[in-house]
Amino acid sequence: MKTDSSPASLPASQALPVTEAGQASQALVEKARVFAQALLSGQQLPTGERLADHAQAVVDLVAHIGGTADMQAAVYLAYACDQLNKPQELLAAAFGDELAHLAVEAQRLFQLQRQARQQRDDPLQSRVQIENVRRMLLAFSRDLRVVMLLMASHVQSLRYTASLKVAGFEAIARESLQVFAPLANRLGVWQIKWEMEDLAFRMLEPAVYKEVAGWLELKRTDREQEIAQVQAFLQTQLKQQGINAQVQGRPKNIYSIVKKMRGKSLNFDQVRDLRALRIIVAHVDDCYRALSWVHGHMQALDNEYDDYIAKPKANGYQSLHTVVRHAGQVLEIQIRTQAMHEHAEFGVAAHWAYKEAGVKGYAGVSASAEQAQKMAVLRQLLAWERDLSGAPESHTAQDDDKIYVLTPEAAIVELPLGATPIDFAYTLHTQLGHRCRGAKLDGVLVPLNTPLRNGQTVEITAIKEGGPSRDWLNPELGFLASGRAKAKVRAWFNAQKAAQTMARGRDLVEKLLQREGRTAFKLEDLAKQLGFDSAAHLFEVVGKDEFSLRHIELLLRPAVAPEPLDERLLRKVQRPKPLNSPGGVLVVGVDSLLTQLARCCRPAPPDDIKGFVTRGKGISVHRVECRNFLQLVQRSPDRVIDVAWGGHEAAVGSAVYPVDVQVLAHDRQGLLRDISEVFAKDKMNVIGVQTQSIKEVAWMTFTIEVPDASRLTKVLSIVKTVAGVQSARRLAA
Repeated sequence: MKTDSSPASLPASQALPVTEAGQASQALVEKARVFAQALLSGQQLPTGERLADHAQAVVDLVAHIGGTADMQAAVYLAYACDQLNKPQELLAAAFGDELAHLAVEAQRLFQLQRQARQQRDDPLQSRVQIENVRRMLLAFSRDLRVVMLLMASHVQSLRYTASLKVAGFEAIARESLQVFAPLANRLGVWQIKWEMEDLAFRMLEPAVYKEVAGWLELKRTDREQEIAQVQAFLQTQLKQQGINAQVQGRPKNIYSIVKKMRGKSLNFDQVRDLRALRIIVAHVDDCYRALSWVHGHMQALDNEYDDYIAKPKANGYQSLHTVVRHAGQVLEIQIRTQAMHEHAEFGVAAHWAYKEAGVKGYAGVSASAEQAQKMAVLRQLLAWERDLSGAPESHTAQDDDKIYVLTPEAAIVELPLGATPIDFAYTLHTQLGHRCRGAKLDGVLVPLNTPLRNGQTVEITAIKEGGPSRDWLNPELGFLASGRAKAKVRAWFNAQKAAQTMARGRDLVEKLLQREGRTAFKLEDLAKQLGFDSAAHLFEVVGKDEFSLRHIELLLRPAVAPEPLDERLLRKVQRPKPLNSPGGVLVVGVDSLLTQLARCCRPAPPDDIKGFVTRGKGISVHRVECRNFLQLVQRSPDRVIDVAWGGHEAAVGSAVYPVDVQVLAHDRQGLLRDISEVFAKDKMNVIGVQTQSIKEVAWMTFTIEVPDASRLTKVLSIVKTVAGVQSARRLAA
């Protein structure tokens, strides 16, 4: 806000109308004027208008449309708030909490409106900023008085800038046509609507406005004479029918004429309702009696009749509309009661009393009726919002479950009711949500789970790198209300888990290639030969233990089908002949037989082992206490042979054997990581993990590679010391 060098004082308020509250209300408005006088002196709006003059004009306009004394007083106080350090506290002490709240809310809306208007210098951003103004109004729509005060302020700014007759204020004019005139239409404040449309149109298209105004002026005298004649004729005829009616000529605003000409591709002479009359009667029955007489004595045009009494418009507007031909001239006639006329001229202003009803009711308005009026007016705001956004006309409970907050740049953000600063951050940008670590509401630092309220300005503090917290997904902590934000947090953790799984799978595949001496083998080629689209897909399924590394071994080292075993191999020889087999196992009395370590018990040195001759698959080596082996011995004792670990001392440090370890623990975050670190410190490679958690109890099975099973005892004793671990043991078949 700029400062004018010349002092100014507010005009006296003797012109203000006396409201129902009488002298007390007049005294309240005067008290507010005197309070604001010194604070507004010398202040100037960005348009160049003196703030004192602007405030007085807005007060007069609010009074004209039926605004209460509180609303008039709030105008003075709202503009004075800019000069106060703690306006809410100061005004509450001087004028009460209710009026202080109304003034502060209006001041915030005035301020945000100025900020939004300053951002519309770029024509490409005009549509976005118009949308921001619409959302800003919705953010404050729970108290319609605040919205009406802003609309009155906008009308005065439009009047002032239009009177200057200079370029540079087109943004205010566009805002009038795209936001405030449709709002006035929805709220039924026709006087304001027509004035805004004509003033804005004159600023945006001065040549067209001047041309149409010239056409109207050219035939104005003839048209006024014709209207006067028909007006007197109708008044006389209706009186003879016992209908006490007031017949008025109805002016047609220039913008609506041009809009109709463009919309229906008409010439000026083809616009039918340039000559318009309004018949105002006492009762609804008189409306239909007057309509019957008009249609009986004048020629009604087809498809030009609307009954808005039986079926009112969404904003409560009621009237009968018809178009007739009389004496060769086309006339548009509206017929309504006095109450309908007042509502049509002032719209929701006829219901201001409910805003001051309080708990016990006021001016005949009960508390329940007050709530009904609030909901009806709110639906009008939502209907206006749908008019501009193109949304369906139906009203649902979801319309009442939204809030509107603002960025520090005055951009409007729509959120679900109960949303928090984290929801706000995710709505602006996913990465801002991930890195959100703090928030300010109206400049005050608050916890991240603080519910937001309509109209608050939200500022987010974020770190350069990082991710969300798992606590954000805990519904009891209340960090998130938006389903979209929750989905983004879950997606982040799923992506982290997928990355870890893929890294584990890659590590297992690369280690296998190292053991096989095939590090030159391209990973993409390996994946395609195994039937995968890419190496990443291979790493994923290996990391999830959904694809055995044995398949890769067979690809790299194709197995030779063993020859059928001869029955003589089952005979034990008298003299042992130890030979090394491919598995590092010494088979007694058998030369070059295929051996494999049983997966059921996973033997490893120095376990006591036995061999079992299978049919077509060589010798399967088991631990002697293996349950599967004991069952095989009972069925076929003649197939059991003696085996031993060959060259075990020399093999330590080079050969490794997979063993299974089971851990039972209380489930918690980071448990898997802590146990895996124990194995890693002892240089034991984890090649497989299976976990299951039921009622906060986790069963975990690790498959690890060890050169010597005797080292497990020491490692498992360390695992038992990990927080939450109840038991850790090697699995037996």
